[in-house]
Amino acid sequence: MSHSVSPVGFVRSCFKEKFAIPRQPQLAPAARGVVELVAPFNNGDAVQGLEQVSHVWLVFLFHQALEDTPRLKVRPPRLGGNTSMGVFATRATHRPNGIGQSVVRLDKVEAGRLWVSGIDLLDGTPVLDIKPYVPYADIIDGAHNHMASAAPELIAVQWHDEALHSAREHGQRLGEPLMELIEQCLAQDPRPAYQVPTPERQYGVRLWDVDVRWHYPEPGLIRVLEVV
Repeated sequence: MSHSVSPVGFVRSCFKEKFAIPRQPQLAPAARGVVELVAPFNNGDAVQGLEQVSHVWLVFLFHQALEDTPRLKVRPPRLGGNTSMGVFATRATHRPNGIGQSVVRLDKVEAGRLWVSGIDLLDGTPVLDIKPYVPYADIIDGAHNHMASAAPELIAVQWHDEALHSAREHGQRLGEPLMELIEQCLAQDPRPAYQVPTPERQYGVRLWDVDVRWHYPEPGLIRVLEVV
């Protein structure tokens, strides 16, 4: 039996490419975006009462990771990208039906728009459903996940003086906490765990309309080189 689904909206996100997106929601509180609802859900009736909710579940499609052949095993980044696990034991993006879910903070509700933060969603992500977060049901005392029992350890982030100045200026222009966003994303060390970069190697990513470049001057340290 097959079913067809249609998006109720699309995400306008600070993340313009997959690299450096946090691997779970809420790890970068400064990561913000807007869920733009489509007809008929862009009517205020569809979100009536949602202003009473602090967080929502977004059910979405990994639209840039859809595959014709399902994977039974994947290599989650949390395990370094070299260890295979059953797909249902992970939250890897390579899903049988390409479906993901994230709990995000709901900052503002408008007819046709939801302003959200703490997101881990790529710009243009199709949203299939939106559900309110219910603390008494969604928080389970004693729950455990031995593979991912705590958030990843953070890596130190330093700034080149010009990059820090530029980040502050662009943040003011955008009306977004850009400096915090950069630090929160890079502190989780977005490079694949199996890579051991030399100090000369540079990495880059686009956040909002800004290009960010950094390198690893020594193990356990990131230095932001450029924000343009």
